[in-house]
Amino acid sequence: MARGGRGQNGARRSAPRNQRRVRDGDVIAELARAVREVEAAVERGRVTPAVRTKFQAVGLLVREEHARIKADAAMGDARRSEQLRRLDGVATILAKTAVRDTGLLAFLSDDAVVSDAARSLTREMLRTAGVEPTPEAPTPAEPVAAPAVPERRVVPQSVVSRQLANPFLAPDFDAVRQTTVRPRRLAGWELLGPLLSSFERAGAGASACMALPAPSSLRAPGGRELMPHQAQLVAAVASGHRTFLLADEPGLGKTAQALLAAEAANAYPLLVVVPNVVKTNWAREAGLWTPHRAATVIHGDGNTIDGFADIVVVNYEVLDRHVGWIGDFGFRGMVVDEAHFIKNKTSQRSQHVLELSERIRARTGRPLLMALTGTPLINDIEDFRAIWQFLGWIDEAMPIGELMEALEQSGLTPADPGFYPAARACVIDRGVVRRRKVDVAADIPARRVADLPVELDGPTGRSIRAAERDLARRMVARYETALANRSSDLVEGIDHALVRRVARAELKDAATSTTGENVFSMVRRIGQAKAPLAADYAAQLARSAGKVVFFAKHIDVMDAAEETFAKQGIRFSSIRGDQTSTARQRNIDAFVKDPDVAIAVCSLTAAGVGLNLQVASNIVLAELSWTDAEQTQAIDRSHRIGQAEPVTAWRIIAAQTIDARIAELIDSKAGLAARALDGSDEEIASSTDVQHEALVALLTDALSASP
Repeated sequence: MARGGRGQNGARRSAPRNQRRVRDGDVIAELARAVREVEAAVERGRVTPAVRTKFQAVGLLVREEHARIKADAAMGDARRSEQLRRLDGVATILAKTAVRDTGLLAFLSDDAVVSDAARSLTREMLRTAGVEPTPEAPTPAEPVAAPAVPERRVVPQSVVSRQLANPFLAPDFDAVRQTTVRPRRLAGWELLGPLLSSFERAGAGASACMALPAPSSLRAPGGRELMPHQAQLVAAVASGHRTFLLADEPGLGKTAQALLAAEAANAYPLLVVVPNVVKTNWAREAGLWTPHRAATVIHGDGNTIDGFADIVVVNYEVLDRHVGWIGDFGFRGMVVDEAHFIKNKTSQRSQHVLELSERIRARTGRPLLMALTGTPLINDIEDFRAIWQFLGWIDEAMPIGELMEALEQSGLTPADPGFYPAARACVIDRGVVRRRKVDVAADIPARRVADLPVELDGPTGRSIRAAERDLARRMVARYETALANRSSDLVEGIDHALVRRVARAELKDAATSTTGENVFSMVRRIGQAKAPLAADYAAQLARSAGKVVFFAKHIDVMDAAEETFAKQGIRFSSIRGDQTSTARQRNIDAFVKDPDVAIAVCSLTAAGVGLNLQVASNIVLAELSWTDAEQTQAIDRSHRIGQAEPVTAWRIIAAQTIDARIAELIDSKAGLAARALDGSDEEIASSTDVQHEALVALLTDALSASP
């Protein structure tokens, strides 16, 4: 149900009622101390059960304290703003710590099971901070103790029932190819680096797509009609191909292709690993494209799943607790959606995905393995490694299986001039499929990104520009100190290598500090300042051009926009990361189906993937992403199959601030995927992140302006 102002799904949580303040304690200070302890433990690689408990307790208290501060009518605006800023600092450390060990992400989800130890620790932390929690009602003791299981590992009862119903089910070991390709000509050569480099060289303008057969039919089993490019991939599966990096541009129907590929390969049961925000949508799509196949979704500990279903959908965030039984379940196919999520091979979710892929390949002859992503390269060509390993094309050190065999048959080594195009072709033939909208779906109208510079006037604008000058002066001082301490290797003019080191040091400080102005807090302040201007423009679009999708990164920017829409009497839906799957889908449906719901207010991270919002042809990007890929994903929620009008994304950019520089850097990154996959001659931008490059530019400009 859509909301105007603060409706059912978007109502702010009320302040927690199970605590009362007995003295002027500081809960946030206690949270900051605790989160630093968790961060240090994760950095040391000592993530014990006690550390996990503390992480969950901090997450619970951050939410409660945020709700209490928001609801405290006696608190002044200045005090509330200061407390929320401090609390956001704790939340930032919490999120960055979870990125280091993604097994912790599950504790932040709505359906996370809160342990008794975590509840006890929250009460202890409140008392330490000067807050006395109201005693909770005792919970009845369990009549029978639960059997011991490995940490955070569960086995749903319906899975046990399936295993009992099939007691003689054995792995298909006989069908597994036992051949091992021993390098001959290529023995002793390092090959992974040259293989990755072969994609940077772009193959003389050739696009990265394997040869696909002509489709035999454009009809799906459920009677729905396929587009020719979708039917081509299904035909390739029907002819025997089993591994795919499906990198079609967003909006070309990768979900349908994966489901129908599983049908063509009879790859059931099928495991589908997805981001949390799209797992409900996957179940819906399965009902549309393969209605005769039962699909089930794992939530939390999986108590509600159907162990006898053909399609099992699980999100990355809870994969850690299910990886044990999943590996032994007998899956004959595995699909990884938004596969760029596994690009960091040191993350826990990447390791779980790779482990499951290896176990499935060991048990099943020629399983169907599909990596789906419209943006396989976020920052660097190295992002390919984890995806290729998931598909079984490489291991940690070298190409394996059919890829190694193909490289040997090429008769070339990395010392030969023709090796790179030949190697690139060998990889592509293993199953790289990349189609562009302009080539295979000409009926999808064009899209464009239009920048709308806005002036930040008044005290807020002056404060932001002053903060930017202070940041530049701080980096200049650090640069000059480093330069003064040098005794040799002086360079004429600006030392750009030193500039980059100073910017890197500043970025490191910004990532670990919760006080003072830095690039992250500055960008957030700019987003807050732009919020009412962006909302006003979205409201104008909605009145004149129809439905609008409004994207923002931060909750407070979404809140400010929604308040603007409510005051102007504009109905809207809110799509956020802290909603349940049911609430999120209800708001999506309201925007798509209700003609009176004019605007969808979306979280850039929570709603930027997996949603179909093609009822709107205008998008407002109120805040900038740090990557072109994230921005593209957001735009392609509307620019996809089913869109009838040209799509315009309106980027709101704060003129004369670092915001404008960030927009330029984001655009410079756009050439990476184009060159590696689409055969573009455009140069690949540096893989260094946009935050670093923005600081480099800020410091360089400041040094250039110095007398």
